[in-house]
Order: sequence, then C-alpha cells, then structure tokens
Amino acid sequence: MGNTFGHLFRITTFGESHGGGVGVIIDGCPPRLLISPEEIQLELNRRRPGQSKITTPRKEADTCEILSGVFEGKTLGTPIMILVRNQDHRSQDYDEMADKYRPSHADATYDAKYGIRNWQGGGRSSARETIGRVAAGAIAKKILRQSGNIEIIAYVKRIKDLEAVIDPREVTFQQVESNIVRCPHSESALKMIALIEHIRDQGDSLGGVVECVVRNLPKGLGSPVFDKLEADLAKAVMSLPATKGFEIGSGFAGTFMTGSEHNDEFYIDPQGDTRTLSNHSGGVQGGISNGEELVLRIAFKPTATIRKPQRTVTTTGEETTLSAKGRHDPCVLPRAVPMVEAMVALVLCDHLLRDHGQCHYFKN
Repeated sequence: MGNTFGHLFRITTFGESHGGGVGVIIDGCPPRLLISPEEIQLELNRRRPGQSKITTPRKEADTCEILSGVFEGKTLGTPIMILVRNQDHRSQDYDEMADKYRPSHADATYDAKYGIRNWQGGGRSSARETIGRVAAGAIAKKILRQSGNIEIIAYVKRIKDLEAVIDPREVTFQQVESNIVRCPHSESALKMIALIEHIRDQGDSLGGVVECVVRNLPKGLGSPVFDKLEADLAKAVMSLPATKGFEIGSGFAGTFMTGSEHNDEFYIDPQGDTRTLSNHSGGVQGGISNGEELVLRIAFKPTATIRKPQRTVTTTGEETTLSAKGRHDPCVLPRAVPMVEAMVALVLCDHLLRDHGQCHYFKN
C-alpha cells in the first residue's frame, strides 16, 4: 500500500536503499513517445549521490536500465519498467541502528506499524527510493514539453536563514545548474555552500526551502473538489522524504494581506487573452490552473541522520545514545531539486491526460 501514485499516468516505485536495486513501473504513458536511457540518465545524474562536496559521499553511478515498455526508442503504451542497481552500499555502517532508533527518522514508526523494518540505510524510507520518481519524472517532463512547451524549474531558495531574492519569472535552468547548491543567485549560493560545509564539519545538518516555477501551463488543469491541482501538488511533493511544509503563490504570506491586496485582478492582454495583473494565487484558482505561472515552495527539514550524539531508545525499550555512522547529506536541498521537479511533472502530466480525456472533445 502507498507505493503507487497517479490516476491515468501512474507510477509504482520499488526497492530498498541497500537491496539489489530500486526503480519504477510506469503505466499509462502514451505510445510512440521517443525516449532513451540517456534522457532519463540526465535527470538521475542531477539526483545521484556523490556529485559534490556538499552531498553524501556515497558513490553510485545510478545507471538506469529500461526493461520493458520501450521498443526501438519509442514507448509502446505498455508498462515501462526502469531499474537502477545498487552498487556502493555499506550495510555495516548501520549495524548499531539495528536495535537503536534514529531520532526523527522512520525507524520507530515503521516498527510500530509493521513490526519489522529494513534498518540498512533506512530501507524503503531512504531517499534512494526517489530514483524511481525522478526516472518517471523524466518521461513526464518530455510529455509536457511536447504537449505545449511546459517548463518546470526548481531551485534552492533558502538554506536555514540564508534566503536568496529570486524572481521566479526570470530563473533559467542554466542558472540553477551553475553551482553545486542549485541556487540561481550566485552570491547567495556561495554563502549557502560555505554554511553547509561549516555545519557538515560539525557533524550536524541543515534544512531550507525549494521553490518551483512552471511556465506555459495551459488553463483548465485540475478538478473540483478533492482533485484540486494544488491539493494534488501538495500531496506529491509532501510525499518526498524530509518535507515539512507546502505553499503555493503567496502561501502563508497571504495571511498578512487584505482581500483588496491579495486578489489577482483581471485584464485582457494584447492577444485578447484573459490574464491576471498579479499572481498571488500562484497559477491556480478554484483548484484549476489559470494560465499564469505556477509557483510553489516546499520546506525541507534538516537531515535526520547526524554524527552528533543524541538521546534515543533501543528496540527493547532502553534509553541510550546514538552517534550515527554512514554517508549522509548535510543538507538534502541540492539533490531535492530534481525530486521536486519530478513530482510536479508527474502531477501535471497526469492532469493533462485526464483533461484530454474529460474535456478535450468539448473544447474543440
């Protein structure tokens, strides 16, 4: 239960952090879509460990294998299975965690629910599970690009209390990928990198905020009442490891405004299209996209596994301490950027296909 996401464009991820491999099964992908392992690999390389001095030193190539659903470079319309084999797992680093719960991790809750858990690297609760999401997201992104040049760009907006002033309308993919922290504001990026290195050397960790902007999104995606676009987006990104908050548009800042300040007034643009003068709604009104840029933010907590000694308990109910071993990100945000993009892409692709099935005939 809980391993499948989506309606028409559905994914099921599988695998554990220190098992034989991880991956995804994608069902509902339209046929005849040109897709190659190299295109998927580009996204996986942005997510993989060991890519910089501020990420986990675990060395994984994360090479993807397409095992079904693609023939001669085109999708068949049948389930697509993508596998990434684990190669650099060091399970001995987790021996102490077999009978000690890591604070703020999934250890105690998995035991409480299932009565059994894979303590090697966190098993299914590890961020390594997101490989399948990013691989599926690469395919969803291509469908979105081909359907109307829909562009999804996520980036690090804040690390702890270091916040970059960024205009979502101006951010480019090249700016995001120009530095290892994936903050498009170069001066802020340098400060963020220095802060992460400092905290890492202390055996501690940091959290922050990832912002995501979607451009060229058509009007009409999303459905009332329970399938509102922002509701599905919230569930999608909040299912990522270490997430603790979601905002769209003005978010919580909108609570400090009056209705006259917050309302997005309408006007007619030179092409005769209805647009809004502002975008406090973040591109969604009434749960349906309005054609403006979709802007959302996700809060990520500090990495739970740290080297500093912390109070905990054993699986037999005895108080003790734990100084975690293993290889972990001092800050998850740089690698979370492609994960956020993937989950947003999966939601939008699913809603796009649902919109075509439900409304496309009548719109034309």
